[in-house]
Amino acid sequence: MEVCASYGIPHSQFTGAGEGRWSALDRAKAIAYLAFSRTVCESCGTRPEEWDEEAGGDRFAYVTETHRCVGCELIAMEQEQVPDGPEGRGVKVGLRPRKKA
Repeated sequence: MEVCASYGIPHSQFTGAGEGRWSALDRAKAIAYLAFSRTVCESCGTRPEEWDEEAGGDRFAYVTETHRCVGCELIAMEQEQVPDGPEGRGVKVGLRPRKKA
């Protein structure tokens, strides 16, 4: 459903069964996917039910894992150079591919 949402196509068309029209089932799947995705934490990607033992979850459902993203490291290093106050307002730091010689 995430692919369907990204491309704005009905699930039946994605699976090759439909002709591009949104059926009632396609709409129900899209609404259910939207409702599901709204329960996912934007920061960690989990849902409250996964942790809630009364809802069948487990307080220790996940363990932490550390990894380093070099791109994020470079962005953080550059952000340290952004001045505080008015001069730094609205400054965004991103990545672009290095031009090859």
